[in-house]
Amino acid sequence: MSYFEYYRYPPYCYEQGFPYDEGRLLPVELQPAPDNDVFTYPNNLNNALKLITGGISDKMEAMIFYNWLMEQASSESDKEIIAGVISDDRGHIELLKLIYSDLTGKMPSITNEEFIPPENYCQGLAKAIMREQNNVKIYRKIYYAMLSRVHQNLGIEIFSDEARHAILFEYLYAKNGCLG
Repeated sequence: MSYFEYYRYPPYCYEQGFPYDEGRLLPVELQPAPDNDVFTYPNNLNNALKLITGGISDKMEAMIFYNWLMEQASSESDKEIIAGVISDDRGHIELLKLIYSDLTGKMPSITNEEFIPPENYCQGLAKAIMREQNNVKIYRKIYYAMLSRVHQNLGIEIFSDEARHAILFEYLYAKNGCLG
């Protein structure tokens, strides 16, 4: 018994037309991309520059928040993980400033975000998880606007660290028995 007989598939002959050719739809005309499309350069560059300055401000506020979180941590292993995230964020600020200055020729103007502490450690971890997941979305949009391979590589470094941070905070959330 051959493969085609066993599975009841007839052998395909390339001279025949595809059996579903008769009812195919006509090709759809492509529409121009909207101006706010995150994939379209250079339309997305100004938005990316705004996201970069917002990202720097957010990172500065995050460092205050994560220092608070580290003070609330009950174990040394939790503190080490959070200290690693703070260290990464410190480096991300420098990388974002570098990208911004490379693209514009000037340093970004940064506004300070106000830090409001959560009620407890578990709520802080939950907030950190959501913050990191939202940052992944933001840095993905910034990445789409980068034409230089150097800037793309820096963006991937930040982007992948943000995803890793979310996983680390999810680990701490579960480890500490936090309930959603």
